[in-house]
Amino acid sequence: MDLIPEESRAWLFAIMEIMATLFIVAVGFIFLALIFVFLIDRFQTKQAIRRNYPLIGWFRYFFEHFGIFFRQYFFAMDREELPFNREQRSWSYRAAKNLPNTVPFGSTKNISEPGTVLFLSAAFPVLDEDAKLPGTIVFGSDCKTPYQTNSIFNISGMSYGAISKPAVQALSNGAAKAGCWVNTGEGGLSRFHLESGADLVFQIGTAKYSIRNEHGAIDSNKLKAVAAHEQVKMFEIKLSQGAKPGKGGILPAIKVTAEISKIRGIPVNQASLSPNRHPELETVKDLLKMIDFVRSTTGKPTGFKCVIGSSSWLDELFLEIIKKGPGSAPDFITLDGAEGGSGAAPLPLIDSVGLPLSESLPLLVDKLIEYNLRKRIKVICSGKLITPSPVAWALCMGADCITSARGFMFSLGCIQALQCDKNTCPAGITTHNKKLQRGLVPQDKAERVMRYQQNMVKEVSMIAHSCGVSEPGLLNRDHASLVIPEGSSIVLSKLYPDKVSGSKIHPTVM
Repeated sequence: MDLIPEESRAWLFAIMEIMATLFIVAVGFIFLALIFVFLIDRFQTKQAIRRNYPLIGWFRYFFEHFGIFFRQYFFAMDREELPFNREQRSWSYRAAKNLPNTVPFGSTKNISEPGTVLFLSAAFPVLDEDAKLPGTIVFGSDCKTPYQTNSIFNISGMSYGAISKPAVQALSNGAAKAGCWVNTGEGGLSRFHLESGADLVFQIGTAKYSIRNEHGAIDSNKLKAVAAHEQVKMFEIKLSQGAKPGKGGILPAIKVTAEISKIRGIPVNQASLSPNRHPELETVKDLLKMIDFVRSTTGKPTGFKCVIGSSSWLDELFLEIIKKGPGSAPDFITLDGAEGGSGAAPLPLIDSVGLPLSESLPLLVDKLIEYNLRKRIKVICSGKLITPSPVAWALCMGADCITSARGFMFSLGCIQALQCDKNTCPAGITTHNKKLQRGLVPQDKAERVMRYQQNMVKEVSMIAHSCGVSEPGLLNRDHASLVIPEGSSIVLSKLYPDKVSGSKIHPTVM
C-alpha cells in the first residue's frame, strides 16, 4: 500500500467505500425482496405448498422444472413411478387448473405392452354438434325417493378425519359446482359436507359412525336423522375397500380431534379402528336384510361397496335375490379394485389381497347379466381411475359410473408426499395441523375440483365421440380392445363371449 501514490490511494479507498455501499444496498434490496416474496407466498391462495412454506416452497417448482432435463439421466421416466406416475399426476393437475392437455411429438406410452387398452376409432366420428350430455342414471327407481343424476364421474369416500376440514369443504363445494356427488366415507356426516348443497352418498362403515348406538349397532333414529337431510341421496354399506380387504378403517389417534370425536362418537385422541367387518353380517341373507332395513328406514336407494376375491358369494347373493324377488336386491354395487387407495393400510393387504378391476369388473357385470339382474342393479366402480382412458374403459366394461378419491386429491394439490397417515401432509389435505391446513384455501380449490370433474367428462366424451357414439354411456365392449401377450389386441366383446350382447343397455332405460 505504501508503494501506491497518496492521490491514487485516496481514489482506491473511495472506490472501496462505494463498492461496500453498493454491496450493503444490494443485500438490503435482496432482503426486502425476500420479505416481499415471503409475504406474497404467505397470503396468496393459489398454491398450498408456497402458502405453507413461503420461499422454501419455490424449490419444489425449481426442481420440478429442471427435472425435465435431468430425468432421462438420473430419475424415473414419466410413466414409471408408483402409485401414480408423473404423467397421470400432470394430467390431473392440468385438468384441475383448466390448462391445455395437448402434448407434442407423439405418445410416450408403450401401446404394445400386454394389458394396454386401445379404443377403436370409428370411420365416421360423432360431430361436435351431434354430441350429447351423459344420459340420466336412476338409482332405486322403486324407492320412496329415487336418485337421478347425469354424473358419470364422482367423488369417492374420503372421511372427515382422514382428510381435513378445508379439504372436505373444497370437495363438497366443488362437487356442487360440477353437479356430481360426494361420498362421505365411513367417518360420518359433518356440517362441512352439508354446507355446500352437494349431493351426498352416506357411507355406512363397519363402525357405523354418525348412526351408531352405544353397542356399535345402527340406531334407527340416528339413521332417520341423517336421511332427513335432502342432500343425502343414497346409502352405501361398506363391506370392504380396495387397499385393505378384510381390515376396517384406521384413523391415527393424532387425527381424532374433539369435533371428529363428536361426529364419530368415539374418545378424543384415541385411534379410531373400525371392525374388520360388520359383526351382524355373516351371510348374504344378512346383507340383504341390512339393505332392506336401511332402505325401508330411509326411503332412499341403498347398495354396498366391496372388493371381489372369490366370486362364489356373488352366486349365493344373486340366487338369494332371485328367490326373494328383485325388490330385495341392492340398488347399486360399488366395486373397488385391489389397486384402490387409503390413507393407512397394512402392506400385505395393500399389495396382495383382492382382484384388480381389470378382472373383477367384467366378472361382476357378467354375473349380473347371467342372473338377469343387470337392469335392476347399477354398477359403480373405483380404483385408480384418475385419467380419461381408464374411466372410458370402465364404461366399456359395463360400469354405469365411476368414483375417484385420489384423482380429486390431486385436484386439491396433493403432491403424493405419502404422509397421509402422519398428520403432516404438506398440502393441507390429510392433516389437522392448522398451520398446514392454511395452505388449502377451499374457495380456490373448489374451482379446481369442479374443473377436474368437468374436464374428465369432456375428455371421456371425446373418446366416446372418436368411437362413434354420441355420449359416454353408450360405450360398450365393442369399442375397445386389449393387447395380449402375443402382441396383438383382441376386442373386449370377444374376450368375454356370450356374456354381453354387444351394446350395453343405456342407463336411461335401466
